[in-house]
Amino acid sequence: MNMIIDQSIAERLKASDRFLLVSHVRPDADAAGSLLGLGLALENSGKTVQMILEDGVGRFTYLPGSEKIKRHAEGDVDMVIILDCSDPQRVGSVLDEYDRPHLVVDHHKTNLNFGEFNIVEPEQVATAGILFDHMPAWGLPLTSDVATCLLAGIVGDTIGFRTPNVDSEVMRKSGALMDLGANLAHIYREELVMKPFTAAQYWGAGLSRLEQDDGLVWTSLTLADREEIGYAGNDDADLVNVLSSVKEAEIALIFIEQPHNMVKISWRARPGTDVSGIAFDFGGGGHAAAAGADVEGTLEDVMGRALIETRKLLNYH
Repeated sequence: MNMIIDQSIAERLKASDRFLLVSHVRPDADAAGSLLGLGLALENSGKTVQMILEDGVGRFTYLPGSEKIKRHAEGDVDMVIILDCSDPQRVGSVLDEYDRPHLVVDHHKTNLNFGEFNIVEPEQVATAGILFDHMPAWGLPLTSDVATCLLAGIVGDTIGFRTPNVDSEVMRKSGALMDLGANLAHIYREELVMKPFTAAQYWGAGLSRLEQDDGLVWTSLTLADREEIGYAGNDDADLVNVLSSVKEAEIALIFIEQPHNMVKISWRARPGTDVSGIAFDFGGGGHAAAAGADVEGTLEDVMGRALIETRKLLNYH
């Protein structure tokens, strides 16, 4: 069946000239890496490609082709492709003027299969890994720049090969990308080691109000924190990965206050605990060990509701 679908996608890609590629708001390395990996490969095949992230390229300027990422789409296109996104709402408003996506490529188990073609493989560690497997069948060669972008997606979503779903196949795939020219040491340093000074200050604000209770560890980041520190992003600067390293944390949560009475929640769980369901109940989604949701309400209200439901999950576990 996959071969038949791959053949249909390959024919559709070949017949199309103008592409619109998008991924989710508050992009991570897999979103940016998958977007650029597929986008550059299509450009190398002579296609016209718009690569769109509503929140912009952010910290991913270390990736080849990052200067090509724009915030807004324009004009008619032949094919719309959504990458690393389980729900069409997560791309923001950038597709408001366009029809249903022709192709969705994703690895989130809560994906709604909302495309004409859906390549959804929850067993994969990253959407970039799915692209590595399928792009050759789609007639898209993997150059050094494409390989760099795809490896960044894998490194980012596995937190440097530390997540429980990393196996020997993931390492072989990463090795193949290195053989194609991807520099693992450079990617690892840029993605996981280096942080701007403002991000470190932002972490300090969150860590200063860190709390724990019977297997839960959580904190929050406010709009006032962001403004006072001058942190340019609207995410948590990956602080949630620090929380998940706390020994007592069966589940770690971080609440990031957003404009317009919204709060972003991120959950991280130890192996054996699945937080994707609770994220889905709050209107989001994700993976068993890592999930998130954007929830309307005040920071205090959303924290209260989410902590109650997460405690229930731990009690049932």
